[in-house]
Amino acid sequence: MAVLYTIAIILGLIIVYVLVNTLRLKKAVTNLTQDEFIQGYRKSQLIDVREVKEFEAGHILGARNIPSTQLRQRYKEIRPDLPVYLYCQNAGRSARTALFLKKKGYNQVYQLQGGFKTWTGKVKSKA
Repeated sequence: MAVLYTIAIILGLIIVYVLVNTLRLKKAVTNLTQDEFIQGYRKSQLIDVREVKEFEAGHILGARNIPSTQLRQRYKEIRPDLPVYLYCQNAGRSARTALFLKKKGYNQVYQLQGGFKTWTGKVKSKA
């Protein structure tokens, strides 16, 4: 019986952790549909936070690649006074990147809802 209580407590803590993280990520970034994203990204900084190989395989036309794994060293390349439009493959990395940027004082942070896998607009690749 004690084992069941322990498992229930652990599961409860995991659920609370996931909910808190989800709420923090939602506060850090504004999700935009593809149409909303297209309307604003040309007047902003368009950042692809995927890894270099993913970026080279195909990316949104005009995007700059700053992989999320390099963000701590390179975030100063992003101007805090301009809107930042982020995307990754599925929207997970870009949400975490947005949270990091918010902590560093960036206030206008947006991400492509669903990530690059849902993008149907213009794409550039090195292939």
